[in-house]
Amino acid sequence: MKHRGAAALAAALAAVVGAGWWLAPDDSSAPALRAMPAQAALPGSGAVASSTASRTGQPLQPAQRQPDAADPRADAFLTADLRFKLEALLLEAGDSGSPAALKQRLAALVPQQFSAADRERALALLNRYVDYRVALGKVKAPADPNDPRALRTALEARQRLREKHFDSSEYDALFDSEEALDRFMLARLEIERNNALTPTQQQAAVRQAENELSDAQRAARAGALAHEAVAAQTAAFDKQGASPQERHAQRRAQYGDAAAAQLARLDSEEHHWQARLDGYAGAKNGNASPAQLEQLGQQLFSAEEQLRLEAALALRQQQAVTPQKR
Repeated sequence: MKHRGAAALAAALAAVVGAGWWLAPDDSSAPALRAMPAQAALPGSGAVASSTASRTGQPLQPAQRQPDAADPRADAFLTADLRFKLEALLLEAGDSGSPAALKQRLAALVPQQFSAADRERALALLNRYVDYRVALGKVKAPADPNDPRALRTALEARQRLREKHFDSSEYDALFDSEEALDRFMLARLEIERNNALTPTQQQAAVRQAENELSDAQRAARAGALAHEAVAAQTAAFDKQGASPQERHAQRRAQYGDAAAAQLARLDSEEHHWQARLDGYAGAKNGNASPAQLEQLGQQLFSAEEQLRLEAALALRQQQAVTPQKR
């Protein structure tokens, strides 16, 4: 199962397939992709760079941005939990008929997370964050989550979108720590796929990359791996056809009542999303006309979900033809 981290990274990039807004962290369950946690960064040097350059190119580099005049660390608005605040407001706002309607809801919710002095600035940032999420929903997900080149292409596309919508200080506050762990995961996958290295050399290269992470970055990676374990357990439940009662009992024993209840809710959302996809796919593969498909899409999916509909169907088909390696 050594490529599970790559699959998780691909899931994070596949914002297009979620019943909610995107991306969240390393979940394979689409509706769980709502809020990305802070993740960690990879220094692209040493064994990682030398072991991967010959086959897959140099490791993905951090975004090259001109520094702002003000130090972002001195800006009380650009805190480490800024992205969490934005995602919390999006979750509170719920599904909307259009990005414009969502922005109107967010305007009323901003006081929940931001002080009066920061509300105007927060709303302006939220509006761009919504635009970014809409644009992200149009990015093509990697067809093969175990292909380093496909993952690199998707990561670079996401990076360009972020640079387009946010200035360098905002970019750092919102994404810097997460992108670093993405670079680490990509480098690890490239090492594992490098047939020029022996298994011992691969393990040494990965350990060297891990040793270069800070304590905070290692902690973030540990959290991401724990998230993977939950996603893998959910996939196993799905494969086994486990009942809601069986799922809840096992999760409660491992994670506690609150987490078990939250995961049950996500199971329900995922089931509802897949059921709607089934209905639409059945009509599309049948004799439905384009007008009928458009009408059905509007009935089954919100405006945001419609932006991700075709990509979700394409990913579904790809997964049916080429199951993810584990």
